[in-house]
Amino acid sequence: MDTKYIFITGGVASSLGKGIISASLGKLLQTRGYKITIQKFDPYINIDPGTLNPYEHGECYVTMDGMETDLDLGHYERFTGIQTTRDNSVTTGRIYMSVIERERRGNYLGKTIQVVPHITDEIKRRIQLNATKEHFDFVITEIGGTIGDIESQPFLEAIRQLRWELGPQRALNVHLTYVPYLAAAGELKTKPTQTSVKQLQGLGIQPEVLVLRTEHNLSDELRTKVAHFCNVEVDAVIQSQDLPSIYEVPINMQRQGLDAICLKKMGLDLGETLDLGPWQDFLSRRKSASAVVNIGLVGKYDLQDAYKSILESLAHAGTYNDHKVKTHFINSEHITRENVGEKLSGLAGVVICPGFGQRGIEGKIVAAEYTRTHDIPTFGICLGMQMMVIEFARNVLGYADANSSEMDETTPHNVIDIMEEQKTITQMGGTMRLGGYECALVEGSRTWEAYGRKTSIMERHRHRYEFNNRYLEEFEKNGMKCAGVNPSANLVEIVEIPALKWYIGTQFHPEYSSTVLHPHPLFMNFVATCIRNK
Repeated sequence: MDTKYIFITGGVASSLGKGIISASLGKLLQTRGYKITIQKFDPYINIDPGTLNPYEHGECYVTMDGMETDLDLGHYERFTGIQTTRDNSVTTGRIYMSVIERERRGNYLGKTIQVVPHITDEIKRRIQLNATKEHFDFVITEIGGTIGDIESQPFLEAIRQLRWELGPQRALNVHLTYVPYLAAAGELKTKPTQTSVKQLQGLGIQPEVLVLRTEHNLSDELRTKVAHFCNVEVDAVIQSQDLPSIYEVPINMQRQGLDAICLKKMGLDLGETLDLGPWQDFLSRRKSASAVVNIGLVGKYDLQDAYKSILESLAHAGTYNDHKVKTHFINSEHITRENVGEKLSGLAGVVICPGFGQRGIEGKIVAAEYTRTHDIPTFGICLGMQMMVIEFARNVLGYADANSSEMDETTPHNVIDIMEEQKTITQMGGTMRLGGYECALVEGSRTWEAYGRKTSIMERHRHRYEFNNRYLEEFEKNGMKCAGVNPSANLVEIVEIPALKWYIGTQFHPEYSSTVLHPHPLFMNFVATCIRNK
């Protein structure tokens, strides 16, 4: 069949969960046997979120082909198991850059470049790009921001045109809005939703499906009222009530027939509604797990979205180990030798988090020393791994001034150094070692065991500094072993101390590869060790 396009837009407020609804709808369509992909179009002018502070947009998620993207792509992959690419993440910046580069080459033959048609044509091309490279039954496109944002206007105009060009059976709009509850009045208010839909209609887009985000159950009377005011069928007004877990959203959407409504609107036979068997099993284990394991996250961003994929990976591993993982954030800026024991007390394990820059690194080094000397299971990721290396160099090898050349260019013991190919690069955006790279595992190592004795793995990277191989022999002689290397560049990817219960650092980001139905083996092994260490 011809590729069909579903557009997910939002109104009233941002952060309502368009990404979760997109991922849930994708999962339900997959369950019915359709081949899907999901993409995010962000209205901001940055080329990608790679240079954004995590406080702006949360973590930067990296695709296997090396694109720095919005964290919603992590939701798409965790829910559906698909691998997204650079073509699944588009910003206004990328759109304009592409058009301007074409104009500079003279491709427009001297025409005046305008938002309509040139920018909107490029948006339409990008929306359909994935389906030109590989056949998909459905392409779900989430538009970031809200209706009414100035930045969103070209995207919405492009959607309006595409809907007209493709026709109602190939293009459909699902609009997500918020229904607030006014405690003083004791009432749910539909006016924000009505206003949002009116704005959308004013742009020439009539939504076929409304998803109402709410903290309270919506009555049939209220849904009927919304349907009448917004020109939408009552059955196509879905409520997305707050749930204990984001992983319950697909079940809730299936119960209300979101996928069935979309298929019906697009003229497709509904067929059989299949049971989300393995997904239900995951939720059952999650709900029945009553034992708790406490794991600390040592980092500098006091914000859960900054470490979203790590939190979800720990949650997946906890569920499959029949435990609830309770995470405790410890701000590394506030960790000192005097208080580290108090800060880390009661924890069965510690994750030393990734990041960039000087702020908070000494606290990470102190934490790494404490967990090493007290044999607390420790997982260092990217910068976290580098801090474990620096700590070992300072306190075991005796190099008190050991450091990363990122933090101190003059250090005589640069146990972490900039990669050779990075030395001539002056621009920050998109210039790191990004995406999937092969890693050869050392047989007999703890990591090799955790990966099921695989000799080769593929993991995603986001860094420009690395372990300095000049020191490798000295590290290994003193107990910190290399457990994995990149076979083509001989870069150290994994370090571990076999004498301890679990003390492993990875230069790559394993959290990007954990999904609901396939938890990451390193997180599984780490959490299992933490449970034994309780």
